[in-house]
Amino acid sequence: MLYYKDTIAAISTPAGYGGISIIRLSGEDAFGVVDKIFVKPGKKSFLEQGANTIRYGHIIDENGEVLDEVLVSKMPAPHTFTTEDVAEINCHGGIVAVRRVLELVCRSGARLAQPGEFTKRAFLNGRIDLSQAEAISDVITAKTNLAQSAAMGQLSGVLSAKIDEIKQKILTLISNIEVTIQYPEYDVEDVTDEELLSSLREIKDDVAKILKTYKQGEILREGLKVAICGKPNVGKSMLLNALLNEEKAIVTDIAGTTRDIVDEYISLSGLPVRIIDTAGIREAGDIVEKIGIDRSLKAANEADLVLFLCDSSKPLTEEDEKILELLQGKNVIYILNKTDLGIDESVKERFRDNVNLEVSALTKKNIESLEELIISQVLTNNEDVMSNAVVTSVRHKGLLDDAMRSITQALEAVEGGFEIDLVQVDINDCWSSLGSITGECVSEDIIDEIFANFCLGK
Repeated sequence: MLYYKDTIAAISTPAGYGGISIIRLSGEDAFGVVDKIFVKPGKKSFLEQGANTIRYGHIIDENGEVLDEVLVSKMPAPHTFTTEDVAEINCHGGIVAVRRVLELVCRSGARLAQPGEFTKRAFLNGRIDLSQAEAISDVITAKTNLAQSAAMGQLSGVLSAKIDEIKQKILTLISNIEVTIQYPEYDVEDVTDEELLSSLREIKDDVAKILKTYKQGEILREGLKVAICGKPNVGKSMLLNALLNEEKAIVTDIAGTTRDIVDEYISLSGLPVRIIDTAGIREAGDIVEKIGIDRSLKAANEADLVLFLCDSSKPLTEEDEKILELLQGKNVIYILNKTDLGIDESVKERFRDNVNLEVSALTKKNIESLEELIISQVLTNNEDVMSNAVVTSVRHKGLLDDAMRSITQALEAVEGGFEIDLVQVDINDCWSSLGSITGECVSEDIIDEIFANFCLGK
């Protein structure tokens, strides 16, 4: 890699005013650079400072001017984040002081790090794989507790371990095929079609299990979109207010009060949820209401989860049934509202075989149960998200799709009677796709693109 052996430096704390700012150095001459500019009480130089210690002193420039009063830590290779010698200068917080010290560091033999270069070096030096490196960015940018837990799970190597298990199965299969093709004179049994199919199906199932977690991972990263749907006057706006615990939406007895979608974010068990109150779906009375209804249908189609609301004190109407028909095939919780007025038995019977909940948005009966039900319908075992392999990256999703396509083609080739060396091409492609997730089979351009999205000091 270009400049790989250079000593790099960058500010690792956010820009602006604060208690401290930290300049991090990494590389073969990190300690030498600091030794030129750091003066501490006593006769010992920084080079003589003990390993994994932090010492008080001053940063002094070429003219003898004291730039700052600092604490400097010394962390020798290989037991550091980058596996290289690392030093960190703890300056006073602010813009001018830390900038002057960084400029002096660069004049003294270091260069400014590229975005994500510290993490890139940790990857290139074998301390972490590529998926773990990407997880560091996810930990930093996580918006929720669950997203942060998922990122920490990936950083700890949970996803990498699952990918490596599959790659090992593929490698074993490739090895057996190679022996069959390359060394027919040896007394080794050929791989039969039955054995090949069994192995390929097992690998395909393993890839499918990991791929299946992407939807959950996407929700962990971006949040959950929930649309409240139903005909006018069934209590949609009141339910929104009950979930928000504030009067966000206008509530009246007049049908069609909500003319446009109203949305707000709430946090449920550490997960951001965008609750969307839609206009009542019915035959529009005017052009404005029609636009609102069209937007309601669009919101329902794009939502991760739909809350269908009905007035449970009365039998369902034709409007209710039309809406239910529109929601077929979607992830729906059926909310039987207005239970404070009593529940019609026909309504209970209608939803007996569906996921439903009896609530009263007016009295807030079962609102907490609804919140729990919303989470349970979308996320499973969310308390164990850190220990489960959850795919949150679009890049990983694309590579898993490629792996699934290759392994499926290999299965079809075996079933179609193709020669085993042709089948091996698809198996190799599957291995390469999985290897690109962890970094064994990825180009320098891709690596550069991934780390370009990191901040300078990480």
